[in-house]
Amino acid sequence: MSSTERVPEPRDGDERSILLGWLAFHRNALAAKSAGLDAAQLVERSASPSVLSLLGLVRHLTEMERAYAGWALGPKAELEWVWGEYTDGGPEWDMDADVSMLAESMAAWQREKQLADERIRAHTELGSIGAGNGHSVRWNLQKLIGEYARHNGHADLLRERIDGQTGE
Repeated sequence: MSSTERVPEPRDGDERSILLGWLAFHRNALAAKSAGLDAAQLVERSASPSVLSLLGLVRHLTEMERAYAGWALGPKAELEWVWGEYTDGGPEWDMDADVSMLAESMAAWQREKQLADERIRAHTELGSIGAGNGHSVRWNLQKLIGEYARHNGHADLLRERIDGQTGE
């Protein structure tokens, strides 16, 4: 797919190592699927009529990093979305991306992943409950990994439509 260094699938081990390994694998997979493309390709909606683009997926997963780690595992607070409030029938702040959003979107993704990692490290037990959403670290990690896995499947299709590249 690209020359991006790939994180391998996690080896067998303890539950925490496996969960964190899969999270690293899927984060890296999205980065690899986005690597080597210019801004116009990253915002290309290559599976019409869908508004999905690779940058839109990055923006969406930035929101998921916040919802299921940064906010969920932090102190009690109201959830503030990265890109704006979502309402039924309102704009899709994350998915509806254009070229002007590239630099800030990638920077925000890095910031949210870093905050998520800090919050995860602060909880030494997978069964501990996050103050944000009242679910365990284990639950939140599984939800976040599931979000990445699901959307990496979309990213596979988008990338293949853009330039024919395929890969895990």
